[in-house]
Amino acid sequence: MYQQRAEVLAFDRAQALGVTIVMPCLNETISLPHCIANAKDALAQIEKRFGLAGEIVIADNGSTDGSQALAESLGARVVPVARRGYGAALIGGCTAAYGDYILMGDCDGSYNFTEGVAMIGKLIEGHDLCMGSRFDGGIAPGAMPWKNRHIGNPALTGILNLFFRSGINDAHCGLRAIRRHAFDDLGLAGEGMEFASEMVIKASLKKMKVVQVPATLSVDLRDRAPHLRPWRDGWRHLRYLLMLSPTWVFGVPAMLAVGSGALILLVALAHLLGIVGGEPLFGASWTIAAGFLVSVGHLAAIMALATHFHGVNRGYRTLRPVIRRYADWLTLETMLIAGALLLLGSGGGIAALVYYWSQTGFNALTSVLPTVLALTGATVAIQTILGGFLLAIINGHRATLAPGGEA
Repeated sequence: MYQQRAEVLAFDRAQALGVTIVMPCLNETISLPHCIANAKDALAQIEKRFGLAGEIVIADNGSTDGSQALAESLGARVVPVARRGYGAALIGGCTAAYGDYILMGDCDGSYNFTEGVAMIGKLIEGHDLCMGSRFDGGIAPGAMPWKNRHIGNPALTGILNLFFRSGINDAHCGLRAIRRHAFDDLGLAGEGMEFASEMVIKASLKKMKVVQVPATLSVDLRDRAPHLRPWRDGWRHLRYLLMLSPTWVFGVPAMLAVGSGALILLVALAHLLGIVGGEPLFGASWTIAAGFLVSVGHLAAIMALATHFHGVNRGYRTLRPVIRRYADWLTLETMLIAGALLLLGSGGGIAALVYYWSQTGFNALTSVLPTVLALTGATVAIQTILGGFLLAIINGHRATLAPGGEA
């Protein structure tokens, strides 16, 4: 009976809460008193300004210094998170949050949670995600290493904006607020520091309303080195940006490779057929390289489609309008027929080459271009057939390759 009553009280308390402040924690006894007191000030201001009650959640990532007991004694709710990592701790804490609005910030004293009051206000106005900007708010001397401030953050944020057009100038600020339903919709999974980029990227891909307000960064209160490892975590951020951008990883290289390769082959063919006079611009080596570029570019294009469809199926990407327009034609059967016809044509070309070779006494051919064209066509044909099955598998073993089509 007592357990049932406790569950009812917990449910009633959860129903009454509007805001949850979440802090990831790993051995933070030195900074916890300051951070929790600061968070309480923020909650008091939020309740006074917006009439929303709140709670403080400490997402503990396996502390061994008594942080859990200290946090509870200071009035916070401790949520143990077994998976290690900054992102894993935040995901665990946000998942356990009772509030409709979640304000998150580091547990080291470097952020001022009262600056999150304005962030909650932005969410109440209708925005889904509100980011802090340390470059707009101010960075205290010694609070951020120079390589992070002048190289790492600007470079990674610049690449993120190039790839995803988020419009954010500080994608890695640890102080941010998000609606609970938006957090659930994003399906975040980044366990490390890449979590910071993942949230902004997926919010941008899902066309959520993202806004930014100034935030200050102070020197943290810890007496030990921070958990952040600039080079390791910088690489984790960069590789995550690349993995979530099939356009830049696969699509752009595919267009460049196929375009340049096809141009070389066309010019070489025009010289071979006598359409263009003069000395050939491209010799045998260039012709072979062009065949390689077309083959690799075609494979990259299939990878771009595959990863785009994967993102659509996972819910963080929307199907491109041009693909949706021709979705009825994009089927496994279409790719199999196209691949088979191209393979048949390439096979006929190879057979013709063998016949011509035999008629010349098996002497060396005067040009490698016909051979390159035939073998490149055969390679593209086989990749088209195999790519069709790959896309069908990604779309749940359906004959219609674009997500959302008929089986």
